[in-house]
Amino acid sequence: MTYYLHSIPGRLRVKIPSVKGQPDKARAIRSLLEDVEGIESISANTVTGSVVVKYEPVLVHSDQILSILKKNDFFDEARAVTMDRAVAEAGSTVGRALSKAFCGWAVGRALEGTSLSFLAVLI
Repeated sequence: MTYYLHSIPGRLRVKIPSVKGQPDKARAIRSLLEDVEGIESISANTVTGSVVVKYEPVLVHSDQILSILKKNDFFDEARAVTMDRAVAEAGSTVGRALSKAFCGWAVGRALEGTSLSFLAVLI
């Protein structure tokens, strides 16, 4: 169960797996946050499990909002993935795939026309 987190001043988006398909959990989160000073709006999408909180950064900080969610078992910081981490992981995956493809191509070209050319197919 991974929690996606994206935050810019005034807007916090948290993907909370337990909200997906659970309107009661979405209502509970809205109820929990609606009386917090500085929070302007709360939108919970039960199809995606995404909760968007718009707030006034002068009055409340995203860390405070996350702390409330954490205290009420809606957010697990240890399983949170930020946008930076998600992009880095995707880049790493793409890099490995490109590296493997290039190596396969290079071996194929090197063995082309030799009796070992069938090995290139296996790579």
